[in-house]
Amino acid sequence: QHVQYGVAEDIEKAIRNLQAVGEPVAAVILEPIQGEAGVIIPPDGYLTAVRKICDETGVALIFDEIQTGMGRTGTMWRCEYEGVTPDIMTFGKAFGGGILPITGIICRPKMWVQDLIDNPWLLGSPTFGGNPLCCAAALATIRYMLKNDIPGVCKKKGEILKAGLQSLADKYPDIIQEVRGTGLMLAVEFHTTDLGYQTSKGLFARRVLTAGTLVNAKTIRFEPTAVISDQDMKDVIQRMDEALADTRAAMKK
Repeated sequence: QHVQYGVAEDIEKAIRNLQAVGEPVAAVILEPIQGEAGVIIPPDGYLTAVRKICDETGVALIFDEIQTGMGRTGTMWRCEYEGVTPDIMTFGKAFGGGILPITGIICRPKMWVQDLIDNPWLLGSPTFGGNPLCCAAALATIRYMLKNDIPGVCKKKGEILKAGLQSLADKYPDIIQEVRGTGLMLAVEFHTTDLGYQTSKGLFARRVLTAGTLVNAKTIRFEPTAVISDQDMKDVIQRMDEALADTRAAMKK
């Protein structure tokens, strides 16, 4: 069952209504920041409230940190922002250092029950799971991130990039509706889908690749690698400025 994101009361209501009619609820699954919805950040205290609800109702809490994890939002895991520990957490993407594909899960001890160990059908058996080369890349990634404080790097560079994007939003309020995000997980939402497409087209012509979202076509994401240079960020802002100017000119035709 889906409920409104960012509203803890809706989660509690859904759980208690299901339990009241005898329907067991296994878990609440959510992203600490919604990625494909357009980089939607929930209100402060949301994760804490959901954790409390799950504890009170006996329901497991699962965080999908595949997009938000590995330092991208300014902390190693986004759930650290509120100091909330889930029962299960999924992660991936940056885990392979941008070189090799690898994902994983972390569980609290209470979730790792004997039934999972005894029954391989419950645990699952991926054909390519535990690939040695991918695991080596993941270990190297973790070591590099910890040694070089990559979460802190993402936080600092994200502030610079977000400030640049916000300056463009101030310059083109007729095109850009909002700039949002944290760390190097940022999004620009346009007033209309056509404005977003037109600007993305202009960026592509200037050799800037943008990431759209699956369920919010008005929004494009800016999620560069943590090793992006200050000069590269300045170039992106300059090229987006040019693309937005072209979009504004096209609007007047």
